[in-house]
Amino acid sequence: MKAILIGDSIRQGYQPLVAEQLAGSVEVWGPAENGGTSANVLAHLEEWVLRREADLVHLNCGLHDLAVEKNGSRRVEPEDYRANLRRIFDRLRGETRTRLVWAATTPVVDARHHATKPFDRFEADVQTYNAIALDLAAGLEINDLHAVIVRGGVAECLGTDGVHMTAMGYALLAGAVAAKIREVLGIRRP
Repeated sequence: MKAILIGDSIRQGYQPLVAEQLAGSVEVWGPAENGGTSANVLAHLEEWVLRREADLVHLNCGLHDLAVEKNGSRRVEPEDYRANLRRIFDRLRGETRTRLVWAATTPVVDARHHATKPFDRFEADVQTYNAIALDLAAGLEINDLHAVIVRGGVAECLGTDGVHMTAMGYALLAGAVAAKIREVLGIRRP
Protein backbone atom coordinates (compact mmCIF):
# COMPACT_ATOMS: atom_id res chain seq x y z
CA MET A 1 0.00 0.00 0.00
CA LYS A 2 1.09 3.57 -0.66
CA ALA A 3 0.36 6.84 1.15
CA ILE A 4 1.22 10.37 0.04
CA LEU A 5 1.75 13.07 2.66
CA ILE A 6 1.23 16.65 1.49
CA GLY A 7 1.85 19.60 3.78
CA ASP A 8 4.25 22.23 4.97
CA SER A 9 7.39 22.04 7.14
CA ILE A 10 5.36 20.46 9.93
CA ARG A 11 4.69 17.52 7.56
CA GLN A 12 8.37 17.47 6.64
CA GLY A 13 9.15 17.07 10.34
CA TYR A 14 6.83 14.15 11.02
CA GLN A 15 7.04 12.34 7.67
CA PRO A 16 10.24 10.34 8.40
CA LEU A 17 8.74 9.17 11.70
CA VAL A 18 5.50 8.13 9.97
CA ALA A 19 7.48 6.20 7.33
CA GLU A 20 9.38 4.45 10.10
CA GLN A 21 6.19 3.53 11.97
CA LEU A 22 4.51 2.19 8.82
CA ALA A 23 7.57 0.39 7.39
CA GLY A 24 6.62 -3.01 6.04
CA SER A 25 2.93 -2.16 5.62
CA VAL A 26 2.69 1.21 3.85
CA GLU A 27 5.14 2.96 1.54
CA VAL A 28 5.12 6.65 2.52
CA TRP A 29 6.01 9.40 0.04
CA GLY A 30 5.89 13.17 0.13
CA PRO A 31 7.47 15.90 -1.95
CA ALA A 32 10.92 17.02 -0.82
CA GLU A 33 9.80 20.62 -0.91
CA ASN A 34 7.50 22.40 1.50
CA GLY A 35 3.88 22.35 0.32
CA GLY A 36 3.43 26.01 1.26
CA THR A 37 0.11 27.68 0.58
CA SER A 38 -3.08 26.11 -0.73
CA ALA A 39 -2.37 27.85 -4.04
CA ASN A 40 1.00 26.10 -4.22
CA VAL A 41 -0.55 22.71 -3.38
CA LEU A 42 -3.15 23.28 -6.09
CA ALA A 43 -0.41 24.23 -8.59
CA HIS A 44 1.52 21.02 -7.79
CA LEU A 45 -1.47 18.66 -7.39
CA GLU A 46 -0.85 16.94 -10.73
CA GLU A 47 2.83 16.31 -9.96
CA TRP A 48 2.45 15.42 -6.28
CA VAL A 49 -0.74 13.35 -6.34
CA LEU A 50 -2.60 12.89 -9.62
CA ARG A 51 0.31 11.35 -11.55
CA ARG A 52 1.07 8.93 -8.72
CA GLU A 53 -0.73 5.83 -7.66
CA ALA A 54 -1.61 5.86 -3.99
CA ASP A 55 -4.13 4.27 -1.71
CA LEU A 56 -4.33 7.35 0.52
CA VAL A 57 -3.45 11.05 0.53
CA HIS A 58 -2.98 12.77 3.89
CA LEU A 59 -3.27 16.48 3.13
CA ASN A 60 -2.83 19.77 4.93
CA CYS A 61 -2.20 23.38 4.01
CA GLY A 62 -2.97 26.41 6.10
CA LEU A 63 -0.01 27.77 8.07
CA HIS A 64 1.44 29.51 5.02
CA ASP A 65 -1.98 30.73 3.86
CA LEU A 66 -2.80 32.52 7.11
CA ALA A 67 0.59 34.24 7.44
CA VAL A 68 0.37 38.04 7.65
CA GLU A 69 3.24 40.11 6.27
CA LYS A 70 4.45 43.08 8.31
CA ASN A 71 2.68 45.42 5.84
CA GLY A 72 -0.61 43.78 6.87
CA SER A 73 -1.22 41.75 3.71
CA ARG A 74 -2.24 38.14 4.17
CA ARG A 75 -0.62 35.54 1.92
CA VAL A 76 -3.96 33.89 1.08
CA GLU A 77 -7.21 35.51 2.18
CA PRO A 78 -9.84 33.25 3.76
CA GLU A 79 -12.16 33.36 0.72
CA ASP A 80 -9.25 32.42 -1.58
CA TYR A 81 -8.25 29.62 0.82
CA ARG A 82 -11.83 28.30 0.61
CA ALA A 83 -11.76 28.44 -3.21
CA ASN A 84 -8.36 26.72 -3.39
CA LEU A 85 -9.39 23.92 -1.04
CA ARG A 86 -12.64 23.41 -2.93
CA ARG A 87 -10.67 22.99 -6.17
CA ILE A 88 -8.16 20.64 -4.50
CA PHE A 89 -10.91 18.46 -2.98
CA ASP A 90 -12.95 18.47 -6.19
CA ARG A 91 -9.97 17.40 -8.29
CA LEU A 92 -8.95 14.66 -5.87
CA ARG A 93 -12.51 13.36 -5.61
CA GLY A 94 -13.10 13.56 -9.35
CA GLU A 95 -9.76 12.39 -10.73
CA THR A 96 -8.65 9.67 -8.30
CA ARG A 97 -10.04 6.81 -6.26
CA THR A 98 -7.50 7.57 -3.56
CA ARG A 99 -8.78 7.85 0.01
CA LEU A 100 -8.36 11.45 1.21
CA VAL A 101 -7.59 12.47 4.78
CA TRP A 102 -7.68 16.16 5.67
CA ALA A 103 -5.34 17.14 8.51
CA ALA A 104 -6.22 20.19 10.59
CA THR A 105 -3.57 22.89 10.88
CA THR A 106 -1.51 22.75 14.06
CA PRO A 107 -1.50 25.52 16.71
CA VAL A 108 0.55 28.71 16.80
CA VAL A 109 1.92 30.41 19.92
CA ASP A 110 1.52 34.04 18.87
CA ALA A 111 4.12 35.63 21.17
CA ARG A 112 6.86 33.10 20.32
CA HIS A 113 6.15 33.40 16.61
CA HIS A 114 6.10 37.20 16.58
CA ALA A 115 9.44 37.37 18.41
CA THR A 116 11.24 35.14 15.90
CA LYS A 117 9.70 35.59 12.43
CA PRO A 118 9.62 38.48 9.91
CA PHE A 119 5.85 37.92 9.47
CA ASP A 120 2.99 37.12 11.82
CA ARG A 121 0.73 34.17 12.46
CA PHE A 122 -2.12 34.16 14.95
CA GLU A 123 -3.86 31.26 16.68
CA ALA A 124 -7.19 33.00 16.04
CA ASP A 125 -6.48 32.71 12.30
CA VAL A 126 -5.59 29.04 12.72
CA GLN A 127 -9.08 28.57 14.17
CA THR A 128 -10.68 30.49 11.26
CA TYR A 129 -8.80 28.59 8.54
CA ASN A 130 -9.40 25.23 10.24
CA ALA A 131 -13.13 26.00 10.37
CA ILE A 132 -13.14 26.76 6.63
CA ALA A 133 -11.27 23.54 5.86
CA LEU A 134 -13.46 21.38 8.09
CA ASP A 135 -16.59 22.79 6.47
CA LEU A 136 -15.30 21.88 3.00
CA ALA A 137 -13.95 18.50 4.15
CA ALA A 138 -17.37 17.24 5.21
CA GLY A 139 -17.55 13.58 4.27
CA LEU A 140 -13.78 13.13 4.24
CA GLU A 141 -11.67 11.46 6.87
CA ILE A 142 -10.36 14.09 9.31
CA ASN A 143 -7.13 13.96 11.28
CA ASP A 144 -7.34 16.71 13.89
CA LEU A 145 -3.64 17.41 14.36
CA HIS A 146 -4.52 20.67 16.12
CA ALA A 147 -6.27 18.71 18.87
CA VAL A 148 -3.35 16.25 19.08
CA ILE A 149 -1.00 19.11 19.98
CA VAL A 150 -3.49 20.76 22.33
CA ARG A 151 -3.92 17.46 24.19
CA GLY A 152 -0.15 16.95 24.27
CA GLY A 153 0.43 20.45 25.65
CA VAL A 154 1.03 23.36 23.29
CA ALA A 155 3.80 24.85 25.46
CA GLU A 156 5.74 21.57 25.41
CA CYS A 157 5.01 20.55 21.82
CA LEU A 158 5.83 23.81 20.04
CA GLY A 159 9.40 25.06 19.83
CA THR A 160 10.85 28.50 20.33
CA ASP A 161 9.46 29.89 17.06
CA GLY A 162 5.87 29.13 18.14
CA VAL A 163 5.02 27.09 15.05
CA HIS A 164 7.49 24.22 14.56
CA MET A 165 7.39 21.24 16.87
CA THR A 166 9.73 19.92 19.50
CA ALA A 167 10.77 16.27 19.28
CA MET A 168 7.80 15.49 21.52
CA GLY A 169 5.41 17.36 19.21
CA TYR A 170 6.68 15.63 16.08
CA ALA A 171 6.44 12.24 17.81
CA LEU A 172 2.81 12.90 18.78
CA LEU A 173 1.94 14.04 15.25
CA ALA A 174 3.68 11.06 13.65
CA GLY A 175 1.80 8.67 15.93
CA ALA A 176 -1.52 10.32 15.03
CA VAL A 177 -0.78 10.31 11.28
CA ALA A 178 0.38 6.68 11.27
CA ALA A 179 -2.66 5.64 13.32
CA LYS A 180 -5.06 7.46 10.95
CA ILE A 181 -3.43 5.88 7.90
CA ARG A 182 -3.72 2.43 9.47
CA GLU A 183 -7.35 3.08 10.41
CA VAL A 184 -8.40 4.33 6.97
CA LEU A 185 -6.54 1.57 5.11
CA GLY A 186 -7.69 -1.14 7.51
CA ILE A 187 -4.20 -2.15 8.59
CA ARG A 188 -3.70 -3.79 11.95
CA ARG A 189 -0.86 -2.50 14.06
CA PRO A 190 2.04 -5.00 14.12
